Amino acid sequence: MHTTDFITLYIDGQPVSVSQGMTVAAALAHHYSLGITRRSVSGQLRAPVCGMGVCHECRVMIDGQRVLACQTLCRDGMRIDTDINPTPTTILVTEA
Repeated sequence: MHTTDFITLYIDGQPVSVSQGMTVAAALAHHYSLGITRRSVSGQLRAPVCGMGVCHECRVMIDGQRVLACQTLCRDGMRIDTDINPTPTTILVTEA
């Protein structure tokens, strides 16, 4: 009988339980239905394309470092931040 060990990581602040040995890209696909990792500069949702680190579409922040989700294995307590729901930025306008 084979048992799977589960670990807990945090995706955009939410605790998520995943199988040990899973890639971050797979964990994102498990958590977000399409595996979405970020938004493009035009605001379109992006997700991994190649699965081998060539396309860079799976870029996320993990524990404060920008990494490729498809090339990174999940570890217990990891904090993954996507920019799927970015916080609004404030633009300051000053008079000349």
